Amino acid sequence: MLPIRDHNPSGRRPYVTYTLIVINVLIFLAFNLSLGEGRALNLFFYEWGMVPAQISAGQDYYSLVTSQFLHSGIMHIGGNMLFLWIFGDNMEDEMGHIPFLLFYLASGVFAALAQWIVEPASQVVTIGASGAIAGVMGGYLLLFPKAKVDILLILIVFFKIFPIPAWIMLGVWFLLQVGNGVISDPDLGGVAYWAHAGGFVVGLLLTIPVFIRLGGFAFWERTHGMPPHPEAEYDLSKTGVPRVRRK
Repeated sequence: MLPIRDHNPSGRRPYVTYTLIVINVLIFLAFNLSLGEGRALNLFFYEWGMVPAQISAGQDYYSLVTSQFLHSGIMHIGGNMLFLWIFGDNMEDEMGHIPFLLFYLASGVFAALAQWIVEPASQVVTIGASGAIAGVMGGYLLLFPKAKVDILLILIVFFKIFPIPAWIMLGVWFLLQVGNGVISDPDLGGVAYWAHAGGFVVGLLLTIPVFIRLGGFAFWERTHGMPPHPEAEYDLSKTGVPRVRRK
């Protein structure tokens, strides 16, 4: 189940969101493709990624920021940039360019610290923009819980795009992070579920001042949890794929 777009257009051009996407892609192309998938890339990740044991030793605090711009593969960066593209523009629209940038980086830092709290002695490297983007998603949930998000549902050979409220998509995503965090072994590496969950909660909390500025619960009553402007409409029924009748 993959979100592909929302029905929530932004009122201003999201320069920061675009810039973050470009920076992440350029770093990925510059280092992942040039260093390959061997020892050199792993050493690069260990130097600039967040290693909980190093933070516990009072070292490499810079990695709380630099780790946000590193990705392990095409699917990793592709998924993260898709989520940032979908949800980042609306948060930047409501916060403003510079406040959104600070919000994004702060969400990423606290997300990395959440992973460190869970496993402070771990030598497993944490990388990726997922924690910062989880913060964006948490803030989006607070401001636009009923905004429509188009989901691509893939069940083996069945493909279907349909809109669902943001609170369902984001709520399910958050519960999956917590659930997987509980049952996973952080020493084995893989997905930093607690960074995702921590970033989501921090992002929601950091968005509360914006929510209050917009009117708080009066903003919800005025907009009914929907975007405070006409939603984008997409035609989900027509398709260019020809139908072939069975003989």
